[in-house]
Amino acid sequence: MSAKKRTLQMALFLVIMLMTFYALFSGRNLSEIAHAVAEMSPLYLVPAVGLAVFFVCAEGYMIWYLLRSMKAHKSGGKGSSLLRCIQYSFIGFFYSGITPSASGGQPVQLYYMNKDGNRGSDSTVVLMTVAVAYKFVLVVMGLGILLFWFRPLTNELGKYFPLYLLGLSLNVILVIVILGVMLFPQVMLKTALVFEGLLIRMKIWKPSDQREEKIRAFIDSYQNAVTWLKAHKEKLAFVLFVTFLQRCSVFVLTYMVYLGFGLEGTSAMQVILLQAAVYIAVDMLPLPGAQGITELMYQAVFTHVFTGIYLIPSMLVSRGINFYFLLVVSLLVVVAVRIGEKHRQRCIRAVS
Repeated sequence: MSAKKRTLQMALFLVIMLMTFYALFSGRNLSEIAHAVAEMSPLYLVPAVGLAVFFVCAEGYMIWYLLRSMKAHKSGGKGSSLLRCIQYSFIGFFYSGITPSASGGQPVQLYYMNKDGNRGSDSTVVLMTVAVAYKFVLVVMGLGILLFWFRPLTNELGKYFPLYLLGLSLNVILVIVILGVMLFPQVMLKTALVFEGLLIRMKIWKPSDQREEKIRAFIDSYQNAVTWLKAHKEKLAFVLFVTFLQRCSVFVLTYMVYLGFGLEGTSAMQVILLQAAVYIAVDMLPLPGAQGITELMYQAVFTHVFTGIYLIPSMLVSRGINFYFLLVVSLLVVVAVRIGEKHRQRCIRAVS
């Protein structure tokens, strides 16, 4: 990524963040909010932070598990260490958080994985598998909520229910496209090239040989993933299970916040399902970290859960832990990794 593009993305992220905070705090009693936040019990704050850290580390564990499996299958090697794979996950979280539609995470992860000596094909298959599992689990959970919790869902979401349907539909379409690429690569390739030609004739895109190469490489990478997964179905099942736990950790986190404020009257399942609904609705929106819309929807959805003065404080704690706290930690990991690389390079130059 060029320095100019990185600067623009950071500027967009900061502008949206400042606008979000301004909308949240404008006209509100800040001292009252701060006092309410301070009432959060440490007994529940600690497990909430633990769940947030688990969310990122679980992805690192899956990357390590799949890399190790592929290395062992091919050459008896062990691949990158678990700690290094967790670093990949934090790096991915940071770049996903500051780029629209979380588009920047995987390319940077792939860069570091290849730089560490992992084969490009192995790294691509691993990241594709993790991505497919993530979207598949999210779609299954979203459809389950829609089918078995329809009436409470529509009542609680209100005007945001169409946004939930949009978010779920976008995820379903993406899963269908991914499965189509995996199962029918040639059909998907021809379809993609037809759409490319159509956009070129409409003068929306310019002709580009590099774009066609990227489309072919994209489909080939998914085909490699499905070939490996067909031969290792038990590993895919395990990754899906860990992904389910990872998704649930973010939703349970909000219930920890609910308990931390000493509130009663709403079941754990309702809080978890509402948080899942918010997550599904905003997951595919082209905003860095889904900022702004997440906070607006949270206020509307949880207004009858976090009663009294606790609505905004609960959002600050919940969102602060599961996004901004993790973003800061991820930034520190990115900085530490870069400092470590520069130190190794100086040592290599000194020796040579």
